[in-house]
Amino acid sequence: MLFGLCSINAQNKIEKITLTYGAELPDDSYKFVKIIGESNNKIYALANKKDDFMLKIFDSSSMKQLSSNAIKLPEMNNREVDFEDIFLLNGKLYAIGSVYNKKDKIFNLVGTPVSDKGELSKNGTILFDAEVEKKSLRGDFYFKQSQDEGALLIMHTSLFNKEDAVKYEIKLFDDNLKTLFTSSEKVHFDDNKKDYQFTIADFELNYKDDVFLVINESYRDSKKKEKVERFEVHAFKHDNNYTKEVINIAFKDKEIINCKMMSTNKDILQLVGFYSSVRESGRSNKELKGVYNATIDIASNKNTNLKFNEFDYNTKVKIMGERRAKKGKDLKPLYAITSIIEKEDGGLILLSELQYVFVGQSQGIGPLAFTPVTYIKNEIIVTSLKADGSHEWSNVVPKDQNATVNTMSLWFGAVGSGGNFAVGMAVGIPLAELGKGPEYLGAIPIYKNGELNVLINDNVKNKGITELDEVKSLGNYNKAVPALFIFDQQGKLIRKDPEEVIKNELVIRPGVFYRKNPKEYIVYSSRKKQDKLGRMILED
Repeated sequence: MLFGLCSINAQNKIEKITLTYGAELPDDSYKFVKIIGESNNKIYALANKKDDFMLKIFDSSSMKQLSSNAIKLPEMNNREVDFEDIFLLNGKLYAIGSVYNKKDKIFNLVGTPVSDKGELSKNGTILFDAEVEKKSLRGDFYFKQSQDEGALLIMHTSLFNKEDAVKYEIKLFDDNLKTLFTSSEKVHFDDNKKDYQFTIADFELNYKDDVFLVINESYRDSKKKEKVERFEVHAFKHDNNYTKEVINIAFKDKEIINCKMMSTNKDILQLVGFYSSVRESGRSNKELKGVYNATIDIASNKNTNLKFNEFDYNTKVKIMGERRAKKGKDLKPLYAITSIIEKEDGGLILLSELQYVFVGQSQGIGPLAFTPVTYIKNEIIVTSLKADGSHEWSNVVPKDQNATVNTMSLWFGAVGSGGNFAVGMAVGIPLAELGKGPEYLGAIPIYKNGELNVLINDNVKNKGITELDEVKSLGNYNKAVPALFIFDQQGKLIRKDPEEVIKNELVIRPGVFYRKNPKEYIVYSSRKKQDKLGRMILED
């Protein structure tokens, strides 16, 4: 089991996983932050260095670099456009940027075509003219590609403090950035209610280009001593001219903590997340009692199934210890569902990672101040659900990972302004922060024939360890070694480690990969100034 220095097309193998590296990449100090996709026998990747972004294009077979071009978006109304992201839609590249118009209080989003040589067009398409209350409340844009990568769904959310309202606008674009659907709504709320929360939990786009949005509103009725929950899916279907349809999911005596959606090609919408118990007074305990699964039949708009599954005793022992587990304590609300996998029998496998961000004390004065931000990504709870949503088995991937980067305090505050809307749930690491360490964290899940494989970076001292309380922190991620955790259909865990640690071996970066199909991934590995693209394939 090797992840060492490789010549062109050299191979490494871990059990049934084969890793093939391409040519060594030019040493230009740019680090990959996103593998955009593969099309026309080319691989497209985004790299950055400090605040500069570069589009890099590679030959698919040799993975040799063909071109490298700086991404400098054209100005809009004499204002600099901030780079947001880049997408490949049916072989067409688009760089996306945003700009704020202070006079009109408009937050614009612009899409700019990029040629197959990496050259940006001088003309862009305005995708959003989002009206906001003020610059500090301009909110954020969220992106999601369709399953066939031919369409792009974008949402903007922002808070209107003076009106006690949240505004969200959602748009669907085709591969020419033509608008296929748009919907905008301003939701007014009464934050004088006890324990009030309003959350846009997640949004989804299925294979028919139907759009779904999850709304969760909750408060405590102190007179009735009960928790009031509004848990709804807003559906906008292509075959119904994108007319808004509301699907209610009814339940009592529980509080939804978060939600993540997955649509299937069987016209089923799966909602999963964590829930909390509620006291007799109607006050939520806020900690994680377990995992829920709600199933919606898209054709009939019916909630056909709803199951609440408490965490089993063995899972609690692994995470919090036997003493706390015996007392019936619940888990801290720090876990986010990072992956949903559909099994052959219609059930689901959920990967829920402990994630949080620690923001340190700023050093410096004003806009020149730098703030240390630490991203923590620790153990992963693996939960298998049956087709009816009930619990089948759970286990834990033991890991302890963190990475700290320094970021300008003013900029960090700007990207965090929309965090209250919780779209997507998991800790989102800004593209500008990747390339500096956080992309070594997390995991790559690979599933085939009922078997789940989870690949992580680990401390060499953790070889053979499967118990969380024995795990040592990753420490220096440049010296990380791969660890593979294999789960069979009954949830039994087997850990695979390298036979020996090879000096100067390449280290895979799990936060930067592209899933080409269920058994093939394009990955990025590096070691100091040595960088390579590779293909990771799961054999039959």
